[in-house]
Amino acid sequence: MRIAVLSDIHANLPALEAVRADLPDVDQVWVLGDIVGYGPQPNEVISALQAMGARSVLGNHDGAAIGTVDAAYFNPDARAAIEWTAGVVDENARAYLATLPEVRRDGEVTAVHGSPRDPIWEYITSSGIAAANFEHFETRLCLFGHTHLPIAYRLTSDGIDVQPGMPGESVRIGAARALLNPGSVGQPRDGLPDAAYAVLELDASIDDAVISFHRVRYEIDRTQRMMREVGLPPRLAERLSYGR
Repeated sequence: MRIAVLSDIHANLPALEAVRADLPDVDQVWVLGDIVGYGPQPNEVISALQAMGARSVLGNHDGAAIGTVDAAYFNPDARAAIEWTAGVVDENARAYLATLPEVRRDGEVTAVHGSPRDPIWEYITSSGIAAANFEHFETRLCLFGHTHLPIAYRLTSDGIDVQPGMPGESVRIGAARALLNPGSVGQPRDGLPDAAYAVLELDASIDDAVISFHRVRYEIDRTQRMMREVGLPPRLAERLSYGR
């Protein structure tokens, strides 16, 4: 089985369209939350994911857009963007977001937005935080987003093995348990502006799992132009050029 793993699209339709065009043949598409927020096309992104048959989980921006997650902890730009988003999401988008679970499990794969320990808010940004989270899911693999940074944390007999998700590279997971982040489709923060995604390959044995990390260019200026047209904070548009 091959699973396309997408996260943090953030209402950036040009980035999602580029990823969709770049995807190899896959059996499923999983989305790790923050479908909306920051970007200018929340309704269009959700319609595209529905057409792709994506299996999604709830992110903090998704919940904030429909009032089920408190946006009090957002920075001013993020809060301004989510307030705008809440005012423009249509009935279809609102209903879609309202159905998303915080945790999704299928076989030996769990999916969350933040972390298994705190699916909405926690950032897994170090091997120490990753180590603590292995106690909070039962499957071999856990997919997560939220940090916008592609990375693999493997739990081995020697401790936590950390492997950044470099473009075009694959990580063989082997017999280890792992926490896997594909990076961000719509707002990368690792210094590369290209949209990020990953492909998880699960052969007959879970011990043969491999994750490959991918980047694809998209029309950043198109997204930036739309953000400016609808009055989203200028810094949110500017940062797309730098992947920060």
